[in-house]
Order: sequence, then structure tokens, then C-alpha cells
Amino acid sequence: MSTQSRRTFMKSMASNAIALSVAKSGMAQSRSHRENEKYVVAAYYFGNYHQDSRNDVAHGKGWTEWQLVKDARPRFAGHKQPKVPLWGYGDESDPKVFEQKIRAAAHASISAFIFDWYWYNDGPFLQGALEGGYLRATNRAEVEFAIMWANHDWFDLHPAKLTAPPHLQYPGEVTAATFDKMTTHIVDAYFSQDSYLKVDGCPYFSIYELYRFVLGMGGVEKAAAALQQFREKVKAAGFRDLHLNAVTWGVQLLPGQTEVTDLKDLLARLNVDSTTSYVWIHHAQLAKFPSTDYQDLASAYEVYRATASAKLGRPYYPNVSMGWDSSPRACQSDIYTQSSYPFMPVVQGNTPQRFGDALRSAKQFLDNSHDLKTKLLTVNSWNEWTEGSYLEPDTEHGYAYLEQIHAVFGKKA
Repeated sequence: MSTQSRRTFMKSMASNAIALSVAKSGMAQSRSHRENEKYVVAAYYFGNYHQDSRNDVAHGKGWTEWQLVKDARPRFAGHKQPKVPLWGYGDESDPKVFEQKIRAAAHASISAFIFDWYWYNDGPFLQGALEGGYLRATNRAEVEFAIMWANHDWFDLHPAKLTAPPHLQYPGEVTAATFDKMTTHIVDAYFSQDSYLKVDGCPYFSIYELYRFVLGMGGVEKAAAALQQFREKVKAAGFRDLHLNAVTWGVQLLPGQTEVTDLKDLLARLNVDSTTSYVWIHHAQLAKFPSTDYQDLASAYEVYRATASAKLGRPYYPNVSMGWDSSPRACQSDIYTQSSYPFMPVVQGNTPQRFGDALRSAKQFLDNSHDLKTKLLTVNSWNEWTEGSYLEPDTEHGYAYLEQIHAVFGKKA
């Protein structure tokens, strides 16, 4: 990107009024058909920044995770907290608020949001960001969407105490009946949307913890049958097939498992189409406390990335993480010492320039991966404010991280 282009981009992103002008001019057009786009940049979206009835019961009426962002404090010398959002503490279930996010994402060459999507045995959770915000936004065609079923156990970590084990609120394991009901809702409510992300014409659906899904279904054979039934629903809705993605964090064998011998075998038995990652720290150790350098984390992740596809036997979509700092989810009055999540090292040195270097490395990986027909990159994350990995502008760096994505993946880059 030329110096003049960089200045132009930053100037246009400097205020909401200018961003709105860009969107109205037609510069950010519908991405529902991207035959001419070489790359798909998909940012994970964590939707706990709106009022939810479950949170009302657990934390008080109107509580959102913005409260943890506001309450965060520096925990050691050189620790930068709290993070302050440039746009304020907006309600993501408000379509007008989400329209601002879409404008900025589209202008930064982000193709899609992948929503962290929750559905437990007693029903959905945190669906307001997607169903109230994104799907009611007038400009949603500018950035597509997909869902990653975040089927992990939900613990009360808001905030977590150092010496007290967190309370399990919602178990991630679901029954076959729940999965059947859930997938019917997914096909009817989401895959039917024109802006739903498709890979080779197939709706993209990702599972966060594959082993937990298998456990709930009662074993590999029954899990494979449930997924096949899901595929049949997708085909009956008029699509060629389902594109089933597994987040490699959730790919592991169950204790005593005898149906499959290794992870490659498990993915094959379940007919998984691709794999990816959610965040770098799932594959790279945070070696130093209280802080680990971003470049050390990037290098360790790239070692994993280099052989992931071969080891898993499925195409691997690379990931770029903006950073890591889970300290806002730790009780601020507790001593900050190394323990279990969220009392763990934070990542420092994750400057916009280093983030840009990681993006260029991922782009080169995509260009050199001949098994990837669709060159898709996942990014952590659009708004993981309480885990220190977010692209939304803050008062320190403004739009600098979004500018890096535009510089590397924009059509004129």
C-alpha cells in the first residue's frame, strides 16, 4: 500500500461520518458472490456485549462483558489496562451499532464474521449480537457471516477468583435430540440468508470442541450419523452440501476411545472438510510470566501451522491472532499470579506492525498451500476485549489493526 493510499485509508476511517459516507457511496459492495476475490478473511466475533436473559440472572439485569473491560486494571509494571473502545461501550444487539462494525470491517477488507454461537440443551445463548444486531443491519450484505458452534462448557469467569473453582453454568455436551433441533434452526434461520458464508457453494459451519460433540452423541459412529443427517438437511434446503470445519482446539480422542486410532482417523470418520484454529495460544505455550512476547508466540504457532494439514489429513485454514490478555476476566482484587485461566501470562509487543507481519506470513502460507481451493484466513478476533485480542478500534491504536488487514488483503495491496 502506497503512503498516499495509507493516509487516505486512515483519514476515511477517522470518524463514523466518513465511514458512513464510504458505505453509502457503494465502495463497500455485497460480498455474497466473491468469484473475483482471491482471499476470504474471516474474523471471529464474540457476542457477550449485549443484554441477555441468562446474564441478567447470573450477574444482574443489564450486565454485559463491557463491565469487565471497564473494571480491568494494570496487574504488573508495563501492563496496559483498561482498554478503552474508540466507539464507546455499544450495544451490539442494536442494528445501528452493528452497522458501524460492518462498515469498518468491509472497508478493512474483512470478508466475514464467524460468530461464536452457543446452543445448549436448554436452548440458545448470546444470540442477540447475530440475530438482533447483524441480521437486522441494513448493510449486512457488505460482510458475510458464518457460525462456529462454541460447544464448550460455560463457566462463570466474569470475573474468576484465584482460589475458588468457577461454577459450571451450562454444560457443552448436548444430546442427539438437541443437535437435531439445533441444526434445523441453523439451516432455516441462517443458511437461508443471502449473506451466509459459503465455501465452494457449501455453507461453512465450524465446531469448536469436536470431542465434546462426539461424547454427547454417544461415540464416533453415532456422531458421524448425526453429521450426515445434518448434511442431508442442508442438501434438502437446496445446497450442494455442508462445509464442515473443525477447530483443532476441539480435536482430541476421548479417554478409552477404541473406535478410532488417531486424530486423522477421527476427522476422516466424521467426514470433516477442513480444520482451522481459534487462537494461537491453543498451539503455542505462553512461556514467560507475566508476559510473553508476541513474536515468540507467532513463531511457535507457525511451527504448528507448517504441518497441521499433513498431520490432520484435512485442509488447514491458517489463523492470525491479534494478541492475548485474559486478565480482565480475573478478579481485580486477587493477586495476579500464574495459575489456571484467566490467571495466565499476557502477550505484549503485539504492535500493529507485528500483526501486519503475521498477516503477510499467513498470506504466503495460503499462496503456497495447493490443497486450499478457497484461501480462507481466520482472525482472532473482532472483539475479544476481555481476552486482549480485538480488531475494533481503541483509544490507543485507533484503526491501525484494521489498516494492516486492508494493506495486506485489500484488492490494491
